[in-house]
Amino acid sequence: MNSPTDLAGVVSQFQIPGTFATATPHGSGHINNTYCATFTHNGGPARYILQHINHHVFKNPAALMSNVQRVTEHLGRKAAAQPDAARRVPALVPARDGSSHHCDAAGNYWRVYHFIPKARSYDTVETPAQAYAAARAFGEFQRLLADLPAPRLHDTIPDFHHTPKRFAALEQAIAADAAGRVAQAQPEIEFALAHRNITGQLLAAGLPERITHNDTKLNNVLIDDTTGEGLCVIDLDTVMPGLVVYDFGDMVRTATSPTAEDERDLSRVHMQFPLFEALARGYLASAGAFLTREERRWLAFSGKLITFEIGIRFLADYLAGDTYFKVHRENQNLDRCRTQFQLVRSIAAQEARMSDLVAAIA
Repeated sequence: MNSPTDLAGVVSQFQIPGTFATATPHGSGHINNTYCATFTHNGGPARYILQHINHHVFKNPAALMSNVQRVTEHLGRKAAAQPDAARRVPALVPARDGSSHHCDAAGNYWRVYHFIPKARSYDTVETPAQAYAAARAFGEFQRLLADLPAPRLHDTIPDFHHTPKRFAALEQAIAADAAGRVAQAQPEIEFALAHRNITGQLLAAGLPERITHNDTKLNNVLIDDTTGEGLCVIDLDTVMPGLVVYDFGDMVRTATSPTAEDERDLSRVHMQFPLFEALARGYLASAGAFLTREERRWLAFSGKLITFEIGIRFLADYLAGDTYFKVHRENQNLDRCRTQFQLVRSIAAQEARMSDLVAAIA
């Protein structure tokens, strides 16, 4: 991959006016490397988001970028008549050859987005209003893409939310014990094995396939600095066909606990019901019109399942030697797993109340 000293050469391959000044790391994503690139243009600074696509995770970057281009162009047409239209869609900057991306001599794939000003993402929810705004934005994202013309989008990570296959991968990681860590993770392994029975329930529910985001963390919505509106959904690498309840479940996972994803003090990890209520009301305010009765019925359960799914993914990666998720300290993936499993316990304890709330929202 290109080092920071090579970034000037990378951005020179895109149709960006002005003179390159700097590029600094940006955001808190686990998978891609992201930079904020600043140019001088017309006497002032202009910012862009430069990303190196992790082709070890996304095996077909060209197909991924085909998805991103189709989705952003479709959303751009839908947003054209709205106020601040240019801030509502993460618009790509074309490469010099007109492509949606640039592949360098080493086989690395790069893309550039226009920077969206006066908005920011949050790693943790600070208020129910933020949860409502983000959930409404993700629901609107699904709604606007419901009429995306054929062909079907590519599966950028096949079986991404196929929980039984994720569970099988965990079992393989336990058997292989590649990093010699199974003994250290026995309580987490036992918890996972005890919950095997929930892994196939959503796949067996017969819900319709739709276009979904598949990574609905709060920090994948830009919140307007002034209005607090969920302005723009970002990080579109996993936008592909899926179940809407997966998206809602990941919102519950990432937005309802007051702690970071790798919190070590598990006594602090719990699902805050007022934040769940804000998510449910925000999501149904925008997505409710097109959801089926069965999709609504599984919304509360989806939070438990997706939290469990990401927990077993963190656990499998820890056992394999931290080969997928970026880690910044020892045992971080194990801590992430423990946090998810604690949240599963809290969601399970409140699941009946969650279902009653969803049913009561008109």
